[in-house]
Amino acid sequence: GCRICSGSSGGWLNNKPASTRGFATRRPQAPDGLGRGDADEEKPQAIEDSAVNLCVTCDPTIARGHGLGRHTVPETAMYSAVCAIQNCWLAARAENVGVGWVSIVEVDAIRRILAIPDHIVIVGYLCLGYVSGFDTEPELEGKGWEQRVPLADVIHFNRYAATDPRRAETLAQRCDQGATNEVR
Repeated sequence: GCRICSGSSGGWLNNKPASTRGFATRRPQAPDGLGRGDADEEKPQAIEDSAVNLCVTCDPTIARGHGLGRHTVPETAMYSAVCAIQNCWLAARAENVGVGWVSIVEVDAIRRILAIPDHIVIVGYLCLGYVSGFDTEPELEGKGWEQRVPLADVIHFNRYAATDPRRAETLAQRCDQGATNEVR
């Protein structure tokens, strides 16, 4: 593959014939209760059917910017790579391109097929391509595998475990309205 990004993050555009064979031979197992048949068949099929496969990586050894931030929070390189994935996802969506993060993969197979060195962290394996439409709800929720957690349960105010359902609801309403003013 070819390296397409710079900085601490990187990516390899996948040479699909070789890598697709690597995925297709190992039908990964989904955890119990998550519809094994769906997971076994859908993810490898998405890899085969998508126009582009992108392996996003992170090199935690790069010290660009004098390693600013990495001395106190070494995970910042990884967080930056994840943010890059989110930015790619949002840009793709704006262009009617679907993105799927393939989480049921054999990391050693990806590493071997794409010749990724051991010190490089594989952050994500994405499938990109034009789609006929977008789901209106998250896939896990749509398949009944998971339920959405109320916003009030995951937002903490001023300290951990300090939830406030009223403030969380106000925040959700403002976000839905596109407001940018801070909730006090």
